[in-house]
Amino acid sequence: MEKAPTIRENIYTIPNLLTLSRIAACPVLGWSIVNDDFYLATGLLVYAGLTDLVDGFLARRFNMRSVLGTILDPAADKMLMTTLTVTLAMKDLLPVPLAVIILGRDVLLSLAAFYIRYTTLPPPKTFTRYWDFSIPSAEVHPTGISKVNTALQLLLMGTTTIGPILPFDIALPLQALQWIVAGTTIWSGASYVFAKDGFRVVSSAAKNRPPTTPPSTPPSS
Repeated sequence: MEKAPTIRENIYTIPNLLTLSRIAACPVLGWSIVNDDFYLATGLLVYAGLTDLVDGFLARRFNMRSVLGTILDPAADKMLMTTLTVTLAMKDLLPVPLAVIILGRDVLLSLAAFYIRYTTLPPPKTFTRYWDFSIPSAEVHPTGISKVNTALQLLLMGTTTIGPILPFDIALPLQALQWIVAGTTIWSGASYVFAKDGFRVVSSAAKNRPPTTPPSTPPSS
């Protein structure tokens, strides 16, 4: 029996590089918050937001989408969120129980992602192939509540970060937002447990595709 060819894709795209730059900025962002440089932290948050918009636009407009992009983009968001959650909690700007809820959900979802990568990787399942992300195996589809939760978390973290440099007190609206984010974080974590379309196996999709049809691309960078 002839062995099926391994599906590969171009991962060296501008959107992926922009996403990697957001990841690289996270340590600097954390350092700036720990050292009370909230002006630099605010600037880095603006950069992260702009590059997130630009890489999504480029991926759609110039067909630079990739399965790796569907993994890197949420990974960059999670790394940004983890950096902000940890450092803001260290500075007593974010309640520790809320930080535990946010980080706990992300840890569980990360473990699930590692498991999905292994189970959907086309054979042979070797260590080298597992970490070769030019070999797509599954693409992630965030649930609706997860998208809302991510937006609310970013709003909370951004508002908390710029709070120290504002000329007025925002403690009361921040407290209300914290309770909302706690609820949506728990809800979004539960939604992945029951979602039937949280991810799509790429190799299976390729098998069901007509021979003359080029490989499809995922809907986001």
